[in-house]
Amino acid sequence: MCYTEHMGKKRLLPIGIQTFEDLRERDCIYVDKTHLIYKLATEGKPYFLSRPRRFGKSLLISTMEAYFLGKKELFTGLALERLEQDWTEYPVLKISFGGNSFERTETLISHINILLSDFEKKHDVAPIDKDNFGGRFAVLLEEIYRKTGKQVVILIDEYDKPILDALYSDCEEQNRQILRAFYSPLKDSDQYIKFLFITGITKVSHVNIFSGLNQLNDISLSEDFSSICGITESELEEYFKPEIEALSLKRKINYEETKSRLAKMYDGYHFAHDVEGVYNPFCLLKCFYFKDFGSYWFETATPTVLIKTLQNQPLVLSSLVNGRKARENDFMNYDPDSKNMLPVIYQSGYLTIKGFSEPRRIYTLDFPNMEIESGFLNVLLKKFAKVPDDDMGLAIDNLCDAIEARDTDKMLGMIQAAIADLPTIVKKDMCENYYESVTHLMFRLTGFNVVSELQSVCGRSDVILNTADTVFILELKMDKGQPFEEVADQGLRQIDENGYSQRFAVSGKTMLKICAVFSSEGKGMLGWKVK
Repeated sequence: MCYTEHMGKKRLLPIGIQTFEDLRERDCIYVDKTHLIYKLATEGKPYFLSRPRRFGKSLLISTMEAYFLGKKELFTGLALERLEQDWTEYPVLKISFGGNSFERTETLISHINILLSDFEKKHDVAPIDKDNFGGRFAVLLEEIYRKTGKQVVILIDEYDKPILDALYSDCEEQNRQILRAFYSPLKDSDQYIKFLFITGITKVSHVNIFSGLNQLNDISLSEDFSSICGITESELEEYFKPEIEALSLKRKINYEETKSRLAKMYDGYHFAHDVEGVYNPFCLLKCFYFKDFGSYWFETATPTVLIKTLQNQPLVLSSLVNGRKARENDFMNYDPDSKNMLPVIYQSGYLTIKGFSEPRRIYTLDFPNMEIESGFLNVLLKKFAKVPDDDMGLAIDNLCDAIEARDTDKMLGMIQAAIADLPTIVKKDMCENYYESVTHLMFRLTGFNVVSELQSVCGRSDVILNTADTVFILELKMDKGQPFEEVADQGLRQIDENGYSQRFAVSGKTMLKICAVFSSEGKGMLGWKVK
């Protein structure tokens, strides 16, 4: 058990505990969200919630299970204890796809058979045709209602994991069809259902899983439930003040600076516009346990969904690193037949809502915090550039040293080495986008201020890199069969003629204008010229 100490008393941190009953019996710290569960239970019936991994979805489902099973004793001191008067026990079917890998369709078939068999045995329901998942589920719901006289509560956790595990493979479509059949009774059996709550990472629009469940209330972008998973700033202060103080003491910084660093690392998730942001609870608890501002989210598991998505559409990453404008449907619904990777990137937690234009209904998406930005960019660089995993930190440190020393030859030489050739996963006609993306990526990982496509009076500069005393203005050009010198001179003239440096003229910083020339044939960076 993970714990901290305060005034000689152990305070148990629920790291990795996803069962509400276990958490309460162990007397772990619990951030009370039960008033929101009561609101859901009393105001509606069928819900869907999308949240990234490690955000407490499974604990939320487990808390709902305990509530609908009437386990009042577990809610002592919580909001639900005073809100609920009846504490009726209902039959609950909790369905989770979190424990298996479903890259093979056979695993999904076996998993559903085991689930249904366990439910049938528990409720003394005779199974019908083993392979008729929808029919068995429908009979199960009707028989439980007939035997108990009570409607059934259905809680489905990580409904989409079988789809994400098989993403972009032949099994993806097969898994969707099986899930569609399995979930098919949920609409027609409405009279037997007391409450239906489904969680997942993505909302899959095209597969007809939800077309049959068009009565679902999707609360993923609801202001009322934006903090149902995650920890708000006010909850951080209310529940974890001793942990903040202990972290402050360990890191030898004051209380307010500790809170500021926590916010920069783990806060910043917005699941609706104009609401208080939330912290990733898993990373926050790990930070308190180790008393260190580490990158814990990417350590928990290889981000396979991100890797698969980037391999499917790798060069769209250039539009993600400086904020992305999008309408709601552009990032809320994953369509397997579309080449739009934004829904998977957003719903997996790598981007979040950072702004909203009410008249045009356009959202601005960006990285939620430093932990996610650094981890995301590292994943991209390892996947698309020649930087070995074990040399990643050293390479970026060396790049920082070169930038601080204004050693442009060393700085650009490192980028040249990282993109010596076009990766086989990138098509030749996309090489310009690839080179610009990786160049920006490497600069961004240094921690210096980097902006791409910065607007000036006459155009947009490719990359602006800012340090305490230097401004690097980079124009990235493709040779297109022209001599290197000619292209390099053209790029330097473009910087001057378009006024890219004018806004920095009064800064007092040294300005270095650079044109880097790349091969249109996918052979990497050909050279650079500095002015």
